[in-house]
Amino acid sequence: MLVNRRNVRIEWGDCDPAGIVFYPRYFAMFDASTSYLFEAAGWKKPDLLREFEIVGYPMVDTRAKFIRSSSFGDDIVIETKIAAFRNSSFDVEHRVFKPGGGEELAIEAFETRVWVGRHPDIPRRLKSRPIPEVVKRRLSGAEGAPRDV
Repeated sequence: MLVNRRNVRIEWGDCDPAGIVFYPRYFAMFDASTSYLFEAAGWKKPDLLREFEIVGYPMVDTRAKFIRSSSFGDDIVIETKIAAFRNSSFDVEHRVFKPGGGEELAIEAFETRVWVGRHPDIPRRLKSRPIPEVVKRRLSGAEGAPRDV
């Protein structure tokens, strides 16, 4: 599978009164990391939505295992990949590492997302759609992203 790694610096606004990252902030980071994974496959999110005429890929299930905390000023690495594809849904795995003297695993997180567009009969509603094969191939690492992305 295609793997995207990105560096993130923990900012003051990410932290709670105890001085560690407030856990919902990680889920915002994971959402952005999923978008960056699609970008590594060749699609910035606005382009992906337009090209495939979808509304997005909302999260329908999530969980995380917090192993080590992070604090203001820490640098972390978020590694994101697709774990599995189904017809209209896919599983995303995020692993957060704390660099320094070797990378220490700090968080393991898991999401299930659904590929959705507008319902053809009721446009205000959403309806799942099959994930295009080209998307599956690129995110699987079986096909590279175009060079001009």
